[in-house]
Amino acid sequence: MLNIDLHCHSNISDGVLPPAELVARAAANGVQVLALTDHDDVSGLESAQAAAAAAGMTLVNGVEISVTWGGQTVHIVGLRIDPAFPVLAEGLHGIRLGRIERAQRMGDDLARAGIAGAYEGAYDYAVNKQMVGRTHFARWLVAQGHVPDTRTAFKRFLTSGHPGYVEHEWTTLENAVGWIRASGGMAVVAHPGRYAFNARQLHLFLDAFRALGGEGIEVITGSHHPSEYEKFAELARAFGLKASRGADFHAPGEGIDIGCLPPLPYYCQPVWQGWPELASHSSLS
Repeated sequence: MLNIDLHCHSNISDGVLPPAELVARAAANGVQVLALTDHDDVSGLESAQAAAAAAGMTLVNGVEISVTWGGQTVHIVGLRIDPAFPVLAEGLHGIRLGRIERAQRMGDDLARAGIAGAYEGAYDYAVNKQMVGRTHFARWLVAQGHVPDTRTAFKRFLTSGHPGYVEHEWTTLENAVGWIRASGGMAVVAHPGRYAFNARQLHLFLDAFRALGGEGIEVITGSHHPSEYEKFAELARAFGLKASRGADFHAPGEGIDIGCLPPLPYYCQPVWQGWPELASHSSLS
């Protein structure tokens, strides 16, 4: 059984490890096929590819694109993309331009709630200054003693209805899927269990995603409780979507470690089925 992890983050977005160190951690955990999927940025892929080649690992070029659909933020992972493809590169650049303005508004909102200096603090936590995001705010809130851990930071702050959350319009689902497909990649719905959709909304979303050319959905992910695995495996089958697996790793001690997930249910069709770059491995699980 191959250990395949197709969702993780380096310090190019909101992870804490540089790409090469992230690859080394994955290799130490027995990962054989890894996708680096930083938020809205692909600048870590070159370093990750070099580290993966040295470690004898297959590195899949990836990205996680921020989308607004139905009034909510959703994330679409692109796998096997061409990071230099102009339409994709320009689209991601446009998304990054809006991130700093959003982060400043988040800091202002926290200041109104009596927590001063949050933007500056989050900015210091971001290695890539174009990519200041909620996770950087969460880590700063922990460091300042406002909350005991990042999970609590998201529960008390940074989510809808709480200080630090601001509405922001990301790109469209049509754009995200279109950019990924145009660059030769496969579009996958990231951690569908995280979205506040009711059953009807989720079905409408998956219908729209599939109609635009989306091909996959994350079934086994560090963002899902194990009790949800079967639900999303069944949805993948019902909507004719391939199933993906990825820890959504950001940092040691934050959630499930990279490469430490159970396998996909036996009846799922994996997103990686038929990928030629996996032919060198002895087993296609």
